[in-house]
Amino acid sequence: MNKFTFQIIIAAFLLTIFWACNIDMAFEEYKPIPENGWHKDSVAVFNIAITDTLQNHNLYINTRNDINYKYSNLWLFIEINQPGEIGITDTLELLLADQRGKWLGEGFGGIKTRQVVYKSGVFFPVSGEYTVNIKHGMRDEMLEGITDIGFRVEKIAD
Repeated sequence: MNKFTFQIIIAAFLLTIFWACNIDMAFEEYKPIPENGWHKDSVAVFNIAITDTLQNHNLYINTRNDINYKYSNLWLFIEINQPGEIGITDTLELLLADQRGKWLGEGFGGIKTRQVVYKSGVFFPVSGEYTVNIKHGMRDEMLEGITDIGFRVEKIAD
């Protein structure tokens, strides 16, 4: 078997594993942050269609930051509204770097991606469109260095 054939087989194997790992994903989306920064009043809005009200889900917050981000953490205000009702509002601190300044996210080059469990075992009581609103809660009026904010909903396997 030549080197090229071997690389094709390995790539197909890795894609299969990646696809199998995401089989229970119900929703995932990233919102890009403008290059000049994330204004404190700017809200990333995610509209999530929920049809499965029987199974529990895990919720994740995804971030992408460049290595010039000047903080080791990111405070977020997260609001989840269920169809026809006002929902819950939470404050969440995401650690993006350890005490030594090493980035905790994955990625090569200047962008690091980090996925953090926001809530586990969440039950959606009604089907319909849920809205998730995310704002940064840092002191900066214009927060620089966050390139994307994302939200993920994953069904918990039985």
